[in-house]
Amino acid sequence: MRRIEELRALSFETGVQLHAAGSCLIKVGRTHVLCSASLEDKVPGWMKGRGTGWLTAEYGMLPAATHTRSDREAARGKQQGRTVEIQRLIGRSLRQAVDLAALGERTLAVDCDVLNADGGTRCAAITGAWVAVALALRSQKLSAALIRQVAAVSAGIVETGEGRRGLVLDLEYEEDHLAAVDCNLVAARPMAGAELELVELQGTGEGRSFSRKEAAALMDLGLAGCETLMAAQRAALA
Repeated sequence: MRRIEELRALSFETGVQLHAAGSCLIKVGRTHVLCSASLEDKVPGWMKGRGTGWLTAEYGMLPAATHTRSDREAARGKQQGRTVEIQRLIGRSLRQAVDLAALGERTLAVDCDVLNADGGTRCAAITGAWVAVALALRSQKLSAALIRQVAAVSAGIVETGEGRRGLVLDLEYEEDHLAAVDCNLVAARPMAGAELELVELQGTGEGRSFSRKEAAALMDLGLAGCETLMAAQRAALA
């Protein structure tokens, strides 16, 4: 059994997609997400003429990613609200990592496709996509545009039927299902090295409310997890 401060088994495989400027398959336990980043010589219409770039993200789950097959959203004719919410989270998190002005009028298009889902897919997508973005910028000799490292992890308070209570880092699905409190944390650090900063902190009382002390403990646990994830990201790029 994992210690409460321990991440699930983690790995990065780079260069998975031959035609993407940067790609990475991240595996966090049984959650596997394929992330790619492509540079396009265009920006959205509302940004034309500004001399700066943009970063956008798309996210999706393959039909057999969960224990019951789900229809492709394209077949339904629209995206689910959850998908849109996660895409926006990935996009705004990764925009913290890139100096968009240094891109010129180019768009970094990030794609995150969940192959297997066992909890923490949005956090794995952000963490893996940062590696894909770093590789894409490197391939185009734009590494100077990468100004921050970004990673994300989940944390929660899991309460069993016997009343036991405890903090858990990097929740898998069954732990998330039992969590009385659920949190997702995105952190960033300047490439030059400095203290971790929060990009986003989402905390929800699923089964009960939670105290300020518990919120601080979850935040500290999540930041420690992001430190470990960032070390693994750097190793993947080495």
